Amino acid sequence: MSNASESAKGYSLPVWVTAVAMAALHCLRGEPFVSPVSVQLPRETIPHGLPVQQAAPLGADTALAMGRCQPGDHLDLTRDLPIWVLAERLPRERGHPALQLLPGAGVGVHADSGRICASNFALALLHQNLEPLLPPQAAVRLTLVFPTGTRLAERTSNRAFGVVDGLALLGMGARVQPSAAPDQLAAARQRLASVLEARPHDPVVLVLGANGWDLACRHGLPEAALVKVGNWIGPLLVEAAERRCRQVLLWGYHGKLLKLAGGIFHTHHHVADGRAAVLTAFAALAGVTGPDLEQLHKAPTVEAALNHLRHSNPDLSSRLEARLLAEVEQQAQAYVARHGEQVPEMGVVVFDGHRQVRGAGPHGRRLLNALGPPTGSRPQARKAGEYDAS
Repeated sequence: MSNASESAKGYSLPVWVTAVAMAALHCLRGEPFVSPVSVQLPRETIPHGLPVQQAAPLGADTALAMGRCQPGDHLDLTRDLPIWVLAERLPRERGHPALQLLPGAGVGVHADSGRICASNFALALLHQNLEPLLPPQAAVRLTLVFPTGTRLAERTSNRAFGVVDGLALLGMGARVQPSAAPDQLAAARQRLASVLEARPHDPVVLVLGANGWDLACRHGLPEAALVKVGNWIGPLLVEAAERRCRQVLLWGYHGKLLKLAGGIFHTHHHVADGRAAVLTAFAALAGVTGPDLEQLHKAPTVEAALNHLRHSNPDLSSRLEARLLAEVEQQAQAYVARHGEQVPEMGVVVFDGHRQVRGAGPHGRRLLNALGPPTGSRPQARKAGEYDAS
């Protein structure tokens, strides 16, 4: 087994959940609590030891285990996230799976079905490690709980991907792959080069994250024009300019793109945040004062702040959001101009947690309409400052 101290860093959330679930099952089998727990990872021969805080029986057929997620220094949203797993022994019934996974408090579920939101990797990892531990002739129901998951989910764009009530059990591999990693920049540059080679005279769409990619495709934007940029927005803008790209459309969640209005072009939170400061500065310039300005600054997310202002003062909200979108476009052009002579036309489109296009800047609206399918086959882009009244 690998050294526990080495294995305690850099693993994704599904690996930590698996370790805690295994501790609960060991306890359910009447075995003494032991930490670290040996987790078998895909395509690896040596198990990895992960520390678990505690496990204890709650009755003859119930056990509870607790642990914390330690994904490494590069991802602090889930760092120290408490993980609880309640294991219950049930009679084995024909037609029912031997291992049942249920979402508890703080765990994200699909809004349309109410089922737990978990990646295929997470489910496969759980089954691989837990099925050999199942009691004979019995089924086990595991209820997963993230005690702080509901609050943490407010800082994500989960709702834009149809996930509600908490943090999703996501992850495509055992190791965390941060969106700020240099290898992701290299991959994005390679993708950008291939897009521009195939479409040298067409706009390129720099998409922020998996949510943005999914919504861009659903909105009708051609996948051949899309480049996922993660947090490396500035370097990719410069790269596009150096490759003589004529038009760039930024497409993403407005909480992330707001940073660009403040001149922040590497958007990972370890580099800079500043969203509250940027939002309140532009709100003050737009005429927001007193309690409304204070409410904007204290809001847990950009979307919550803008929705509050939209309901309290719709006209002022529209002017503010239009000004922010225009500023993002202007800042993007100014950023590229500082790094070279070739400056593409820059446009921006933002979407919200309801999976709706919330607005487009002056250039973004035109580029969006140029990229999309014929009128009538998708929702029309609104003018800057026009938004849903959700």
